[in-house]
Amino acid sequence: MKAQNESKIPVVRNKYTAQFKEQALERADKDGIPKAAKDLGLAESMLYNWRAKRRQTGQPFEDQKLQQAEMARLKRENTRLEEEVAFLKKAAAYFAKQPK
Repeated sequence: MKAQNESKIPVVRNKYTAQFKEQALERADKDGIPKAAKDLGLAESMLYNWRAKRRQTGQPFEDQKLQQAEMARLKRENTRLEEEVAFLKKAAAYFAKQPK
């Protein structure tokens, strides 16, 4: 058994562009996933996961990225507006208590 103090090799995760994923899936559709994965140096499971994700959403990866970015922007804006509303409620309560 290996000791826990032995040097650990850091795991490097590759990030692939949406365009690469689309092209890889097109190649997998044409040549088959096992051959495409071998040719591209990818794990077959990665191609299967990409294909399942594309089928699940029904959108190309580029559109998914744009949609995720828009969703993140809208969530930030929603948070900001909720903070404004909370501040205005406090201000309205404060001024309502003050004598005229």
